Amino acid sequence: MDVDEFWFFLERSARETKSPRERTEWLEYRLGRVSGTHIVDFQSHLNAARRPIDTYAMWGAAYQIMDGLCSDDGFWYFQPWLIGQGRKWYEHAARDPDNLADVPGVRVLSDRRSREWSDGEWPQWEELSYVAPRAHDDLTGQKESLYLALAERGLPSPSVPDPADLSWDFDSLAETQRRLPRIAEMFPRRQYLMD
Repeated sequence: MDVDEFWFFLERSARETKSPRERTEWLEYRLGRVSGTHIVDFQSHLNAARRPIDTYAMWGAAYQIMDGLCSDDGFWYFQPWLIGQGRKWYEHAARDPDNLADVPGVRVLSDRRSREWSDGEWPQWEELSYVAPRAHDDLTGQKESLYLALAERGLPSPSVPDPADLSWDFDSLAETQRRLPRIAEMFPRRQYLMD
């Protein structure tokens, strides 16, 4: 599975399902019908897609969108969600995190408070991280088999955010407005405001 096939496969899962749960099941089912090599390829491309968006700049944008409710786990789950938006939107946001303001999945959230979002709307997709490992374990009958296969290829298996750029104070309104003007305008921080 090359990178173009990875994106096609991921985008097809969005077209053929109606919810994040159905999409996860669709991907797992389909990956369970390909070779172990293709499953490893899928995970390798997913891991590679994380790298350009594993930045404090992107984390700050996710933090602002989620009204401050974006821990390191939350950011780790945000990354596959952004990848799941499809190649066009992923690449657009990867160029500049403030471009998240253009992503349809982000725009639909901007007119409501985060507490009003349904579970399926939250910009997080933790389960995508487990699709290939489960499919590979089922194929081989061995637990953690995907991670061994990645290691044999000399590929890492990241499990937490590891931004390489400089961190900044996500709670600083002035800094957020300077770095992410469109996101700051779309998602004013409301977490601490009274109704």
